[in-house]
Amino acid sequence: MSRIEEVRARRIWDSRGRPTVEVEIVTEAGARGRGIAPAGASRGSREAMELRDGGAAFDGKDVKAAIAGIAREIAPALRGREVTEQSAIDAMLIALDGTPDKSRLGGNALIATSLAALHAAASEHGLPLWRYVAGSKDVTLPLPQIQIFGGGAHAQLRVDVQDFMVIATSATSFSQALEMTAEVYLHAGKLMRKRGAAQGVADEGGWWPAFSSNEEALDVLVASIEAAGFVPGTDVGIALDIAASEFGKGGQYTLGLDDVRLDTDAMIEKLLKWIERYPIVSIEDPLSEDDEAGMIAFTRAAGSRLQIVGDDFLVTRAALIEDAAAKGACNAVLIKPNQAGTVTETLAALRAARENGYASIVSARSGETEDVAIVHLATGWNAGQLKVGSFSRSERMAKWNEGIRIEDDGDGPKGFASASVLARS
Repeated sequence: MSRIEEVRARRIWDSRGRPTVEVEIVTEAGARGRGIAPAGASRGSREAMELRDGGAAFDGKDVKAAIAGIAREIAPALRGREVTEQSAIDAMLIALDGTPDKSRLGGNALIATSLAALHAAASEHGLPLWRYVAGSKDVTLPLPQIQIFGGGAHAQLRVDVQDFMVIATSATSFSQALEMTAEVYLHAGKLMRKRGAAQGVADEGGWWPAFSSNEEALDVLVASIEAAGFVPGTDVGIALDIAASEFGKGGQYTLGLDDVRLDTDAMIEKLLKWIERYPIVSIEDPLSEDDEAGMIAFTRAAGSRLQIVGDDFLVTRAALIEDAAAKGACNAVLIKPNQAGTVTETLAALRAARENGYASIVSARSGETEDVAIVHLATGWNAGQLKVGSFSRSERMAKWNEGIRIEDDGDGPKGFASASVLARS
């Protein structure tokens, strides 16, 4: 066991070229860990708040204040603490900040520090991170959800739906799931170029489309699966992140691409028609975060048929997951460490999901980095599913490739989660 000797924070840059926080922790024994805070574009109103500087520099996105807070308050409080006492470290970070939304020191400062401590502790034990968090438990590689088309806030609202993803439901290994997705991604690009609909790539690496409707995106996605040589719904299913809070509030939803305004009932009816028409196996945030009644109604209508995921609605908070489960809203939850603010709170949310019969999907953010911690957490915590964006851009591929390395480890996880982890109510 070893105590923390050094805590250093620095400004680095995320995948959108915006400032973010990196924390490095070194122990007395020389073990070293780094944690980096990602950033979301589509954010739940109840998630941990980043601390940004405001002002003219970098559109107000600079993180000098967050870094100064680490040097001024967090580092002195951490020095001399036992690096393996993660829950005590995280409790100290929460108490130091002292706000419900972590806005004083910043959720970005806290999650970078919390992850750095976890990495240092794994290093202290000479273990890969996934094995350190798994302990003696047998775990499996997670089932990937991978973006093919990016929309919503990730692609300047070219389509209303934020993520059009695929899940290789017939894959029997993590590597095979990636191979299948690579073929779908390749053929989607070919089809879009043929149609004159390719406009580059979105924040998370998915094709940036020029479609005339949300349904056209779904049609092209099905065609891409078929062009890759797979059977839609048998070999490969579709997962959608509607991110309805981006275009809905107060039970009213405005779909700009379709030029319609829908109330909650009409929005649910539209989604149910999509489920009938397309091989959709998972839908994330189908209604806005303030539409609890709509989320409950949609879960009742469709929860026995597919996975209904809460993201903005649940914001990686154990109490919100427990409340939603009691009311019958959703049957799965997205798990984002920076949304919670610390590793301990993230794990509490995952445990709450498990205890309430929810599936869980560990997820990256649209503003990402080369940090691969979430792959290790999804594996070591046996989360079942992993979502890190598309099949392009190095900050995404670093994570998919890390999963391959973990799978290839002779002493690695005992198998692959497969499509059996997809939730049904």
